[in-house]
Amino acid sequence: MQKPVIVCLDLEGVLVPEIWINVALKTGIEELKITTREMPNYDNLMKQRLAILDRHHLQLGDIQEVIGKMGPMEGAMDFLSWLRERCQVIILSDTFYQFAFPLMKQLGFPTLFCNQLEIDGAGRIANYRMRMQNQKKHSVAAFKSLNFFTMAAGDAYNDTAMLGEADAGFFFRPPDHLPKEFPQFPVTQTYGELQERFAKVGNLR
Repeated sequence: MQKPVIVCLDLEGVLVPEIWINVALKTGIEELKITTREMPNYDNLMKQRLAILDRHHLQLGDIQEVIGKMGPMEGAMDFLSWLRERCQVIILSDTFYQFAFPLMKQLGFPTLFCNQLEIDGAGRIANYRMRMQNQKKHSVAAFKSLNFFTMAAGDAYNDTAMLGEADAGFFFRPPDHLPKEFPQFPVTQTYGELQERFAKVGNLR
């Protein structure tokens, strides 16, 4: 008898555009274009981002205004609907609930595991709190321990541990350098390709 299937997806770069890149485009702050696709150490990346926000006097509301005008990537809704009809889907992201809510609403509120921001009385992002270290990998390991067959897809350095822990892990539109560093993960460039991979490996009909 086949195990039930769970698919774990990264959020930014897989279902929705990169939040910080959109903030960079809106504000003209080039430094905010750096993401986990380029910088493996998430803690260093977030400290750098918060310092930039302070330097430019940007608050949570400024970021949320940009996010509110974003939407899913073209084809993401159809892909997600196809997947959710056939298996359980969990979004594993290193973003923050205060950022993600408008996007989750547009995606039909799939289950999301992510982190939280600390906001001071003036609306400034004072700090961030990771729910746990390496939560993507630990989440996949927990699902496997519950006897689920687990597949995953992501596009950045902070997804590689999740992809490695999963029974089957795939890159989705990664930067060119990542598949060279992690050749064990097959690369997909379209939702159709990723859907075919999931369907074949997970026996999704």
